[in-house]
Amino acid sequence: MAKYDDQPYLMRGMKPVTTESSVLISSSRYLNDPRLRDWISTHFLRRSGKDLPTSSDAFLLHEILLDIQDKDHIEELFTAERRRWPELDRWFSEGFLSSFTREDLLAYPPGSLGRIFGDYIRQNNFELDIITRFEPKSQFDYYRMRNAQTHDLEHIVCGGGFDILGELVPYYVRLSNVPRFLTPELAGQVNLGQLLGATRILMRTGLHYPQSYPKALEATQHGMRVGEQSEPIFMMRYEDVMHLPVEEAREKLGIRGVVEVDTREASLAWDEYR
Repeated sequence: MAKYDDQPYLMRGMKPVTTESSVLISSSRYLNDPRLRDWISTHFLRRSGKDLPTSSDAFLLHEILLDIQDKDHIEELFTAERRRWPELDRWFSEGFLSSFTREDLLAYPPGSLGRIFGDYIRQNNFELDIITRFEPKSQFDYYRMRNAQTHDLEHIVCGGGFDILGELVPYYVRLSNVPRFLTPELAGQVNLGQLLGATRILMRTGLHYPQSYPKALEATQHGMRVGEQSEPIFMMRYEDVMHLPVEEAREKLGIRGVVEVDTREASLAWDEYR
């Protein structure tokens, strides 16, 4: 019998690849970066712990992806999208950035979007900026800056708690919403952080905290439903509705399908929250 016939069915079709390179090399720019290989193997497989907060994972990933991505090509994709979509062109042309302070948020009436956000920041002694504010010099810079400025607000308006499994809600809102409005290639590029960030949470929950996995799936499914029903999440101007109760703010913004997902108890299974 021929050697080929002895191969398992799923192994057939494999071809040996040769190279003159003396180091690891792949056709994938992501596999080629040793920092990203280490990030994925570490943060997809590790347990959580107070020594290395899960929030630090995303910051490290952000820095790695900025070096890997072809930013000139992303600029070309954004430019082409602006020609196709006048609303996106206006959003970039306005270039609006937040300038509110913690005190501004706390001045809003109780129960309003702004006050809920302000109370959260004050009670946890957090800063308003997830990343250090900078002057955007490109379209991608501006997209990333607004993403950082609105992330915590997306937790509130999309129904995701401020705990580790609650992070899955805004992650999957973006992952299901952005591809509805941007071309597949551009959506894939701007959603890289969400893709890898969300997957690490699902992976680690399933591996180490299986009792919480059903709730993680519920948060994932909810985020997807909101993203599939809502207007373009990345262009929303929350600053215009800070004074409104959350339900009214959602209606004004075009955020639909929200059901509050309580992930607090399930998140306590993660070691860093004990």
